[in-house]
Amino acid sequence: MAGMFLAEPQPTPADLEFSLARVPVRVSAWFWVAAALLGWNVCQALSGGDQRELLRLLVAWVGVVLVSLLVHELGHAFAYRRFGQPAHVVLYHFGGLAIPDAWGRRHLRPIQRLMVSAAGPLAQLALAALVVVGLKASGFRVPFPVEWLREPLGLTAGRPLPSQLVAALVWFLLQVNIFWPLINLLPVPPLDGGQIARETLLALGIDDAARVAGLLGAVTGGLVAFWAYSRNEPYLGIMFAMLAVSCWQNLPGNTPWRRWN
Repeated sequence: MAGMFLAEPQPTPADLEFSLARVPVRVSAWFWVAAALLGWNVCQALSGGDQRELLRLLVAWVGVVLVSLLVHELGHAFAYRRFGQPAHVVLYHFGGLAIPDAWGRRHLRPIQRLMVSAAGPLAQLALAALVVVGLKASGFRVPFPVEWLREPLGLTAGRPLPSQLVAALVWFLLQVNIFWPLINLLPVPPLDGGQIARETLLALGIDDAARVAGLLGAVTGGLVAFWAYSRNEPYLGIMFAMLAVSCWQNLPGNTPWRRWN
């Protein structure tokens, strides 16, 4: 999950470094391992025991995660740039971070910080929308991950995708760029939704906005963890249980949040 744990990993010689649209990007060596492990079960299920197919699906999955997280973090970085703060992007085993280079030199207003937080998830949702519109315009059936929306949106009509690998690639793209940003928008710090909740409270002039947002995050995180465990989603349950505990532990100290996405 992008920006789940807000600590930039130390650089290593094995990291991949490049720039996109004048935004420096660093991909930690551990990112590849974590992405592959995250997609292992679904790729294994789709491969049907074929090891060569499993390898192809894993490469497709890791590529989708790389592109999707880059889109997310570049959304944050471009929003920072719009408000006068250059930023760099780091992808690592816990997700990604867009880190402003001018930290402490230029302070953003709550509404600007809200827009920075929202830019990442919205960029991913926009990517998913482009994929759907592009496939529909090309006459293909769209393997939309929300089944009950396929018929109302007219996504079941059209010709099938040209291969199983392409179908899996599209399915990966839509899964990662619809469900991940929606989860990330839940009001649980330090996810983007938690940042948005805090900045909204500050913009409305609510006293003790950080504490209120933290309490909201603890309750929401606990409810999501319970929901995930009850539906046999242990990874999601563990993640939100950890986030809920972190929110609760930070309430008494009222520690200011570091503004990274």
